Amino acid sequence: MSQYRNGQITATSGANEIGISERRFRQLYSSFLKACAQQCEQIWQPGRSGGNRQTAIPQAVDELWKRLLGTEEPSPYGFAASEAFRRFGFSADRATVRRWAQRNGLAHSKQKKPHASFCRWQCQDVGALWQLDASPHRWFGRSYEMFPMIEIVDDCSRVITGARLYGREDLRAYVDLLPKAFEQYGLPLALYVDYHSFFFTNVPEGLTYLGWALRFYDVSLKYAPTPQAKGKVERHHQFWQKRLPSYFPSESIRDIDVANEHMELLREHHNRHEIHRELRQSPQAAWDQAVKENRCVLRPFQMDPWWPYVWSIRTQVKVGIDGTVPVGSNRIGLSVLPGRAVTRCEHTDGSFTFLDKAPGQGGKPVVLLRYENTAAHKKR
Repeated sequence: MSQYRNGQITATSGANEIGISERRFRQLYSSFLKACAQQCEQIWQPGRSGGNRQTAIPQAVDELWKRLLGTEEPSPYGFAASEAFRRFGFSADRATVRRWAQRNGLAHSKQKKPHASFCRWQCQDVGALWQLDASPHRWFGRSYEMFPMIEIVDDCSRVITGARLYGREDLRAYVDLLPKAFEQYGLPLALYVDYHSFFFTNVPEGLTYLGWALRFYDVSLKYAPTPQAKGKVERHHQFWQKRLPSYFPSESIRDIDVANEHMELLREHHNRHEIHRELRQSPQAAWDQAVKENRCVLRPFQMDPWWPYVWSIRTQVKVGIDGTVPVGSNRIGLSVLPGRAVTRCEHTDGSFTFLDKAPGQGGKPVVLLRYENTAAHKKR
């Protein structure tokens, strides 16, 4: 230390000679200067080092990080840390993963984030507003086809109430996702959507197919003037776009149905365990806090007789003169008078139900025929 003080050596050479880091060398030198000020430099001794407190990385975590960070689109460090905790209960932060990646030659440059748009007001009640949007992306890697992901986020708590991949963004996809979210969490007051033809019609007081289904259960639609107005769900799109293109290749996932099974696990883990930067708690904790403070306007889900038929693809068909009705490329017999109009409900599992009358015409549904499409079940 005296040599360094007199300028005879540099901090780097002194640290190398002792076998410590340059940062630690300067800390010791600061302690030495204090001893000099008290004229105790002759008896000064360095204090004990804290030692190597770095937690050993388990082999299973080491292999997981190599898969996630070694893909064509490497995983964010935060997601790698989250997966280590979800799968193996190993707690680590982003910095730990970054240092591990640097040691193993898997570090990637940090991308500069675009400036966030102006923060829109936030609902104070859970269920007052759910943001709904679709995001097309190459989820399985750059060389694979682009598929849409439809996502629903609670505006108050940021809980992801639904997120699934689909082959295309069509009516069938929304009819599949929305009832799943409602059955798990309850019915919100409103959905925040864009001016897509699925939700908006230029006919005054007119309703789209989905708009009518939502109105049937007293869920209204609010329209965002710009994509930036739906900032919360748009940021969640970026959240998934950074994670899934590295996760799916690391798990050798190429099928949408298998991908959705994994997405359910990732969604639940994110809701319950990952800390939201603005809320400073997990989305589920924010949800539970709002419920405890009586800031929840969700209506509990209760199955009613019309539920499976409202959330289906309905068409009016006429019974042929031979007493049959069309089902896909086939025709099946129906025991009603020829020429009569009936309601055909195509369900998302590939089955069909024929009703005496459509939902909303009063009374309870009268099922004329239930047709299970075995070929569709096998395909699924």
